[in-house]
Amino acid sequence: MRVVVLGAGAVGSFVGALLSRRHEVTLVARRAHAEAVAAAGLRVTGGTDLRSKPNAVISVAQAPPADLVLLTTKAYDTERALAEASPLLVSRPFVLSMQNGLSNLDLVEEAVGPSRALAAVTTHGVTFVAPGHVEHAGAGYTRLGSRGAPRDEVARLADELSACGLATEPVDSIDAELWAKAIVNAGINPVAAIAGLPNGALLSDPELQGAMEAACREAIAVATAARAPLPEDDLLERARITAERTAANKCSMLQDLERGRRTEIDAINGRIVALGAQHSVPTPVNATLLALVHGIERTTRY
Repeated sequence: MRVVVLGAGAVGSFVGALLSRRHEVTLVARRAHAEAVAAAGLRVTGGTDLRSKPNAVISVAQAPPADLVLLTTKAYDTERALAEASPLLVSRPFVLSMQNGLSNLDLVEEAVGPSRALAAVTTHGVTFVAPGHVEHAGAGYTRLGSRGAPRDEVARLADELSACGLATEPVDSIDAELWAKAIVNAGINPVAAIAGLPNGALLSDPELQGAMEAACREAIAVATAARAPLPEDDLLERARITAERTAANKCSMLQDLERGRRTEIDAINGRIVALGAQHSVPTPVNATLLALVHGIERTTRY
């Protein structure tokens, strides 16, 4: 299978490295990362110890035809990435969004149609250490689904990911999983980012854990009011388990702030706040986290 990874940062590089064990993988990445991978390969350390040799380029125009396009860009870059990838999409590959946020699958479906659009959620913690090097900082689960792709294709791709070392479960309701991850992210990511701490530190401080859980509760209330599908398990407990299993990981929002880059706060807590207003659900905790992260973004001049 020919795989092109759009936005090969931490997660995209990690999944791309695993897929390169069995498939032809091309990473589309920032120049420094692409050059490092091209020169010496891609190193994964931590929970996974691997050195792989995927292809690496700096633009979609340099990428070969693909059977699968793995979309791991920031949520605010999804439309741009799909537009730039339009030559790749002419042959109608499957496009798999493995991103944060609630709207990415909609955009993928618009680009390639529901029968070729898939989404996955993963709670593996991955940190970008340096060009050519990512760290698998915490194990988690990966779930894959689609609204319109044939079930056998979803199952086949889940099997391929599993065979490469990323245990993946096909699910019937990917929207429920996307909402669940958004709720967990709304609690963990901004609190950890503002505090400047790895995920696990939230569980050792009652005030930080309380803030995390309060943000999650608001998000659950918003999802319920919006009649969004949700998994049956306790999502507060899922947030705690995720923070515990990725205890040493710096969430992507914290990594972005440390690098002076724009975060995905608008696609996560911002989306919760907007939907809360739409459905008359108060979201003071999420609104405060949103404002604080925006303030840090402005001071770091991303």
